[in-house]
Amino acid sequence: MRSLSILLLVSTLIAIMSGRGFAHEIRPSIVDVSVGGALVELSVELTLEPLIAGMDVSEISNTNESPLAKSYDRLRSLDPEGLETALRSKWPEIRDGFIFFAGETRLSADIQSVTIPDVGNLALPRDSTLKLTVELPDDGTAVRIGWDKSLGPVIIRQIGGGQNAYTAYLTDGALSEPLPRDRIEIEGVAAVVQRYTVIGFEHIVPKGLDHILFVLGLFFFSLAVRPLFFQITAFTLAHTVTLALASLSIISMPSSIVEPLIAASIVVVAVENLFGGSLTRRRLAIVFMFGLLHGLGFASVLSDIGLDPTRFIVGLISFNIGVELGQIAVVTAAFMLVGYWFGKKPWYRARIAIPVSVVIGLIGAFWVVERTLL
Repeated sequence: MRSLSILLLVSTLIAIMSGRGFAHEIRPSIVDVSVGGALVELSVELTLEPLIAGMDVSEISNTNESPLAKSYDRLRSLDPEGLETALRSKWPEIRDGFIFFAGETRLSADIQSVTIPDVGNLALPRDSTLKLTVELPDDGTAVRIGWDKSLGPVIIRQIGGGQNAYTAYLTDGALSEPLPRDRIEIEGVAAVVQRYTVIGFEHIVPKGLDHILFVLGLFFFSLAVRPLFFQITAFTLAHTVTLALASLSIISMPSSIVEPLIAASIVVVAVENLFGGSLTRRRLAIVFMFGLLHGLGFASVLSDIGLDPTRFIVGLISFNIGVELGQIAVVTAAFMLVGYWFGKKPWYRARIAIPVSVVIGLIGAFWVVERTLL
């Protein structure tokens, strides 16, 4: 049983490593929408390559996990003109994934323009902008917007409504609330809290594999309550500080630097586990320092989604609550799967904590190389 448990843990972590493709991470698309009397106008920021390749991105965190990864890579290497040609040729098939209803009437979108950046660094996803219009029937019915589950998560933002304009984070093929044609849909504070809490939680579980491994590194340092509590507290305080400062644009650091350093933080924490066991100020200082880096990573998520300045405090606190709930979920799951059953065994550290820490460190080292050299 002990050998099987260790094997399952190691196999799971190796599977994470083999499936992780930071360069092609699936991120939410963003739709800015304006609803008029006769027309809906949309500006969609998204990566076109998975869409054109026909990927189902609802169950994957990066394109390398898809059987269509080679098609994605081929499309990623096309120049803007070639990619636009591929998009327009497949648009009759793709458009069905964009869902629009006026009342109970299903509508279709037309492409007005496409803005595609140059090829650039093939190791990074390419964000394009797709301008769409949808003609509305002359019946005054409200409009609902969404897209198929296979296209992944989407953020809908209604423009022109000021601080209370409707915004939604949609997953699993969900549709927006009905958007009236004669006014802007208003969103209450409770909806803002719910949305950003969910986004924060999902950024840890299941999407934040690097953050998950860092938290697991803290867990496998020691099962004693005091070391775990102080480590999690130091990590939380640190990433809260940089998350707030980065969201206020007081500090900034490009993701090309932040992401490799986050991977390096996993390596350092894992190596510390091999020699540690008792909490020291040095360990807390290391955790706090790397927590600052992880906060910058969290801030990049908020910048992609957009944080309404007029609801900055509510959104920021809610997002952070979601992140903390995600961390608690990771620690709780690790304790129930490993700590509860084996934590008091005399061989726990030698046969579980240290081997798993080694695997965590190897995965982090792999990501450092991937994010800097590959």
